[in-house]
Amino acid sequence: MKIALIQQHATDDKQQNLERGLAAARKAAADGAKLICFAELAFEPFYPQKVAGPGARDLAEPIPGPITEAFQNLSRELGVVSVLNLYERDGDKAYDTSPVIDADGTLLGRTRMVHITEYEGFHEQGYYDPGDTGAPVFDTAVGKVGIAICYDRHFPEYMRALALNGAELVIIPQAGSVGEWPAGLYEAELQVAAFQNGYYAALCNRVGKEPVLDFAGESFVCAPDGRIVAQAPQGDDHVLLAEVDLGTVAQSHARTLFRRHRRPELYSDWVAKP
Repeated sequence: MKIALIQQHATDDKQQNLERGLAAARKAAADGAKLICFAELAFEPFYPQKVAGPGARDLAEPIPGPITEAFQNLSRELGVVSVLNLYERDGDKAYDTSPVIDADGTLLGRTRMVHITEYEGFHEQGYYDPGDTGAPVFDTAVGKVGIAICYDRHFPEYMRALALNGAELVIIPQAGSVGEWPAGLYEAELQVAAFQNGYYAALCNRVGKEPVLDFAGESFVCAPDGRIVAQAPQGDDHVLLAEVDLGTVAQSHARTLFRRHRRPELYSDWVAKP
């Protein structure tokens, strides 16, 4: 099966960003992709580059809303699964959220980012409430898909929860900048996660120069044995196509060995109590 990771730049024109994303999704589907995913806040500026001011949450939109409805129509038309990421408003709260849309256009649900960071260029705590959806796995037309939104990927407990909930493919929408971490660390982190948990991991990164940050691109896909099987270039809009075989997940070391030999009844006793 082919999946497509669409890394694209974003401007202040949200409608234009959306139209560019829809066009890229159409191209990916025409090239055989059965699942299409996007980077973090793919259709809008990366707001947390700057400290949140009054009215910051007014920038968010509901789910369902304009973005999700556009992709529901596209998924229904083309028969593809779509994994998005956007700034969601829900009442008086706001979240960094990934809706998952099945190949018939059904909105299966959403994942909200759990861990909210705060440092220069990533002033996220003023924009996002901590997610309340847990680590769901969605039974899509192409397989069982989980989401780890950007910062959540750094937490092994979260990545393990997706595996225990049955994920065969984990999508990571990210906004990672050039030089943010040492070269190769993003890849190594997810190679280990894919290997230890026995699933494909597909990181779709934002790209392009914005007022504070220069987003790197370099989206990539890891197999359950830890190999990188596809990677996009740095700095350019790109549709990365990757072949994945979710039928191999059951034969991974994590599923045939590591999972069987876990001792969860012991682990909580090993953590020092405050």
